Amino acid sequence: MYAEERQQEILRRARAAGRVDVVTLAAELDVTTETIRRDLTALERAGVLRRVHGGAIPVERLGFEPALATRDEVMTAEKERIAKAALAELPEDGSVIIDAGTTTGRLVQVLPADRELTVVVNSPPLATALAARANLHVIMLGGRVRGKTLATVDDWALRPLADLNVDVAFMAANGCSLTRGLTTPDPAEAAIKRAMVKAAQRSVLLADHTKFTNTYLARFAGLDEIDVLVTDTGLDVALAADLAAAGPEVIRA
Repeated sequence: MYAEERQQEILRRARAAGRVDVVTLAAELDVTTETIRRDLTALERAGVLRRVHGGAIPVERLGFEPALATRDEVMTAEKERIAKAALAELPEDGSVIIDAGTTTGRLVQVLPADRELTVVVNSPPLATALAARANLHVIMLGGRVRGKTLATVDDWALRPLADLNVDVAFMAANGCSLTRGLTTPDPAEAAIKRAMVKAAQRSVLLADHTKFTNTYLARFAGLDEIDVLVTDTGLDVALAADLAAAGPEVIRA
């Protein structure tokens, strides 16, 4: 098992159990305790685990939301595959919403140059990247900018969404589960995401497999409100089938 694979397995176990123990991990993964400690240090630097005596806990248990730059460094290969697969859901022309997020940010990077689209965003960095594209008409939602995610929120962002009708919304989420649907830590961002889903004829969720082990404070959509879920092959096949049964088409890229 490569170091990155082992670290993802450690993260999965931490999120499933709420805590991991160095000695137990070393025995079960057949490596030294020193190797596990290095893995935990790497995961802590990535902002997804917090070291505690004898082990580590996932940051979600601390009510902590990693910053955008930190999240952008995690699961990069998976996010790129998801973004490329999501291009199949892009209309030939018309209008789309692209939600603030690291995986949706990858989608912005791979948008084809030959589509004439109106693109609505609530992220200043994404708006800046898109504005240079001559074939795109970019609409930036105003409002307060959250420092953690660089997403615009509150009433100035919500009011325009109430009057929009777009073809597809490409959505991000911090967590997704069969019982609670799509969730995010911040209620203000949840309100924007909820309005984005309502403004779209179809909604596409871009989420790597680690998003399916957590539920966060604020729910913004049920699985039956999502038309397509694009994830990676790390998502368990049985769970993918259960998610599809709940509503969306599931694509494992």
